[in-house]
Amino acid sequence: MHMIDLLSRMNYMLMQGNMEKEVSAVVYDSRKIQPGCIFVCMPGAVTDGHIYAKDAIEAGASALVISHELDFTPPADTTILFVENPRLALAELSAAWFGHPAEKLTTIGVTGTKGKTTTTYMIRSMLESAGLSTGLIGTIEVICGDKHIPAVNTTPESWLVQKYFADMVEAGNKYVVMEVSSQAMKLDRVSGFTFDYGIFTNLEEDHIGPGEHADMAEYIACKGKLFRQCRVGLANAEADYLSEVMAEHTCSLETFGMGENADLRAVNVHRIHQSGYLGVEYDLQGLEQYHVKVDIPGDFTVYNSLAAIALCRHLGISQDAICKALNTIQVKGRLEIIPTPGDYTLMIDYAHNAMSLEALLHNLRAYGPQRIICLFGCGGNRAKSRRYEMGEVSSRLADLTVVTSDNPRNEEPMDIIADILVGVQKADGKYVTIPDRKEAIRFCMEQGRAGDVIVLAGKGHEDYQEIRGIKHHMDERELIADIIAGR
Repeated sequence: MHMIDLLSRMNYMLMQGNMEKEVSAVVYDSRKIQPGCIFVCMPGAVTDGHIYAKDAIEAGASALVISHELDFTPPADTTILFVENPRLALAELSAAWFGHPAEKLTTIGVTGTKGKTTTTYMIRSMLESAGLSTGLIGTIEVICGDKHIPAVNTTPESWLVQKYFADMVEAGNKYVVMEVSSQAMKLDRVSGFTFDYGIFTNLEEDHIGPGEHADMAEYIACKGKLFRQCRVGLANAEADYLSEVMAEHTCSLETFGMGENADLRAVNVHRIHQSGYLGVEYDLQGLEQYHVKVDIPGDFTVYNSLAAIALCRHLGISQDAICKALNTIQVKGRLEIIPTPGDYTLMIDYAHNAMSLEALLHNLRAYGPQRIICLFGCGGNRAKSRRYEMGEVSSRLADLTVVTSDNPRNEEPMDIIADILVGVQKADGKYVTIPDRKEAIRFCMEQGRAGDVIVLAGKGHEDYQEIRGIKHHMDERELIADIIAGR
């Protein structure tokens, strides 16, 4: 691509060289330099791309994008472009490199502390039910046409976002729904285009600390950026910090919720608890009026489904397509109910910190189970405080806590379990420790009685156990199948 065309929508200052040249690639990883490429020197959490500028030129890069002075004098024929924000520059360059693919798609971004994954899958299911080919980018995977690509980050780097968009256009997708993390907004991973729709699910005090956000003010500000970068905003009317998140929004705004002030409302909410099944149903009021049943339990399911319905209303999706999708929706590792021969309900969920586990157990308790049996572990080489907190929450809210192993990494599983038990013993719940996760699951299933809810927390969609730097295949669904089959 000609450099002038690549830079047509960017703000930059030409420091040296010329722009009458062809660019072979846009690169931000110095290990992937190729002759004739433009290399974006990005500061990162661990290193700074400016350090590798000289190596990039020696490897064939014909242009550099920089944000501060270099510690060497580059050759005169190297084009040097100065920008204030290299991450924004990468997003804009990537969008141009792939032909601005977002402009050929209807783009839907979902942000919030919780609910992003489930809401994106609900939306995709509704659109696909209506015959609309839809891509997805999120925590679990990227879906592009018929391809399912395991995800590394909730929201990938901007170059990869644009590549996925281009691949989706090529595959015939007309829509894309994606999770937009606060880190993605902070690091400009979704810059370089305007979302058609932005959705705000909720916001709680999370993701504050080293490597994430300095404080709540920054966290809120990053969430709010989406609503200065979308045309239509849809927000949870009952979410904490709603006014702060939307303080500077530039989009048109609608709300959903359970209160009278919401534009789209859920009323007459009823929890469904049958053998091996938990769900929820309600009536819509406001912008839509019909009955809804969702095959996922919990109050947060009401909000997630309202968000999806509010979005699909704008796209003209029929009531039949919406209800069909919600009647069959299941999201891997998000309150995922696994059929068993027993009279209890067995589910897998990704809750892996105290806040998410507490919300999960409170929502399950509202269904009036005979007992809640909660199995979980905690990851190695992570904050010990999480272990104490999760232990206390489970002991306080579950009838039986089963403490097991979960990604011990470079720690001894029993040392992690000992930390969890410090928290467990702060409350008065019954507990057992079974380090082998398969045996722990077997124990839970053998203990299950009619009306019980058994939740396997922490792994969710993950299909591995990380031990000493090696990821060993381990899928809880397969373990359950083995146990049922007597293997």
